[in-house]
Amino acid sequence: MAVRLLSHELSDLCLGKPALRSLSVTSTIADAIEVLKTSDENFVSVWSCKVCMVDVICYLCKDENLVSPSLALKKPVSVLLPKIPGLVIHVEPSCSLLEAIDLILEGAQNLVIPIKTKLSSKRKQHLKPSPTVTIHKGREFCWLTQEDVIRFLLSSIGLFSPIPACSIDTLGIISPEILTIEYHSPASAATGAISRALVDQTSIAVVDSDGTLIGEISPFTLACCDETVAAALKTLSSGDLMAYIDCGGPPEDLVRVVSTRLKERNLNGMLDHFTMSMTCGGFSSASSSSDEESMTTPVSPLPRSGRISRTTSYSARMVRRSEAIVCHPKSSLIAVMIQAIAHRVNYVWVIEDDCSLVGIVTFSDMLKVFREHLESMA
Repeated sequence: MAVRLLSHELSDLCLGKPALRSLSVTSTIADAIEVLKTSDENFVSVWSCKVCMVDVICYLCKDENLVSPSLALKKPVSVLLPKIPGLVIHVEPSCSLLEAIDLILEGAQNLVIPIKTKLSSKRKQHLKPSPTVTIHKGREFCWLTQEDVIRFLLSSIGLFSPIPACSIDTLGIISPEILTIEYHSPASAATGAISRALVDQTSIAVVDSDGTLIGEISPFTLACCDETVAAALKTLSSGDLMAYIDCGGPPEDLVRVVSTRLKERNLNGMLDHFTMSMTCGGFSSASSSSDEESMTTPVSPLPRSGRISRTTSYSARMVRRSEAIVCHPKSSLIAVMIQAIAHRVNYVWVIEDDCSLVGIVTFSDMLKVFREHLESMA
């Protein structure tokens, strides 16, 4: 069984994965937004990289772009691409599982792999690369993520016994290097941290003055919002921003606060863009009695059930619920793996019984453990 696991190639992990949708580097940011809003994915490929709504939001938070977002959205999408090399790496389908894990541990966010499809050669020649499936030299491609690799290892978890039953504390994979912001601090102070968390595929913990975890500002949640969240990020506190992106559409009182503060700061360009988006139904208003109650009820301390329970986040495309997923130092590796996969995040926060924040466990940390075991199996 161990030999069979080691013999797997990346093509085995790509079965059933859809072909990449792509944009030309000369496409505008507005083009990217349109593709993101109509796509089932939270990102779009720009061949050697990927772009998501978080990139757009952080870009619009720059002072010059807040003044004139209409001009900013006409810029080429290439201005959004990260300058960090090696985040996306192209590999062949014959690449081994061990080689893929090594690439991820070296910093690759995603691996791009050619896939076999049922499209005829003639049809491939007529497909345009923007914005549709990525075609290069007659080949289509797919992304392979850290989550894909973790899911694949989970399907053969018995081979790694007894490691999966060990606690994350015992395995030494709790990282104390975390991004945090205080609940009442301006959300704009977290803009740089959001960009970093996007690259690291983690999140920003929102804590109180005692270091208790209250919630998070997650790129995974922001990726499901629209570009006008930049206005909220620039004008609200961290706590209010959590409520703004987490209430099935921003509460009307926070929408008014954002509009007022944009006007006070003479950010008329963003105010016009924000107002138009709200008028056109960029978000649905929170109008039910349960939503109204959630607006007036303070966020409660972290429950012991393993997550912070807040209202459902529908955002612009009504797709992702935002929760801070937590575990304890004595939680088993397999339990933490399943938590992260079930909630479609790449990390789990680690807390003590009093809800004080200890650190974070990421897929990358988990892969280090499995990599060491696979090496011994080889």
